[in-house]
Amino acid sequence: MLLTSDWPLPDDGIRFFVPDFIVTLFTENVLCKDLYPLRFGYYPKAKGHSMVRDEHHDDHLLIYCLDGEADLVVEGRHHQVSKGSLVLLPKDSLHSYSANKDNPWTIFWIHFDGELSQAYLDNLNYSFETPIIPLGVLPRLVSGFESLLAVSASGFGQKVYIHIANHLKQLMTYIAIQIPKVKAGESKSLNLDEINGIMQHHLHDHLDLDSLAAKANLSKYYFSKKYKELTGRSPIQHFIHLKMEHACYLLDVSTQHVNQIARELGYDDAYYFSRLFKKVVGMSPSEYKKVRYR
Repeated sequence: MLLTSDWPLPDDGIRFFVPDFIVTLFTENVLCKDLYPLRFGYYPKAKGHSMVRDEHHDDHLLIYCLDGEADLVVEGRHHQVSKGSLVLLPKDSLHSYSANKDNPWTIFWIHFDGELSQAYLDNLNYSFETPIIPLGVLPRLVSGFESLLAVSASGFGQKVYIHIANHLKQLMTYIAIQIPKVKAGESKSLNLDEINGIMQHHLHDHLDLDSLAAKANLSKYYFSKKYKELTGRSPIQHFIHLKMEHACYLLDVSTQHVNQIARELGYDDAYYFSRLFKKVVGMSPSEYKKVRYR
């Protein structure tokens, strides 16, 4: 069942329904069948806007609140939506929402589906307990939604809609990148940008877990646990990956011997460096260079 609110649209609002024949195109085309929009729009100061979905529906819903407030209930749990909130409501969630009477929300919204739509939600670490992500009002994300709406005015051509579907993929993956930054900010205990900047500064020498944890003013155990929770890798694993990425760059742009590159990255033992490189990249530095110049 496809449900969209019948909130009366003002002159500066936008509500766009993807035609059925385009939905069929989405489901059959390899370039967009994994994720595609069904309906999307922009509601400014949406006074009186509300919806109740008390049975399972056929698509997922993403709402990005630019201003104002709304009340949200998901699976019986009450939440408050405010400026900068991103709301995720999967197709299997029972929910309702209602704009605040005195300070109604202004929102971008997208109903979407696709063969990999659940995987895209999983990439955002969605849970019923925390359906709201406090992203803040991000200019690039606002611009992304505005671009999606602008492209939709280009007509019903197949290539236009393939572009729209892939634009949605970019939005979803961009949001996923922002979430660890939000979580780091919420904890007030680990500044990822600062730590990764330290790693970049020390690509040509050594860093150990003790020194990184000291920079973060955290215990070694808590620092390692928090870093992996936010990035998916341990701090030292990430540092090694950064070193090997730079090694690839040097192999691409210079004629330096492997031994020279190893020393430049702080490895006195070229054999050990080559083993690390192969573990990360999947081939030895010499093999990489042959493939690069093939």
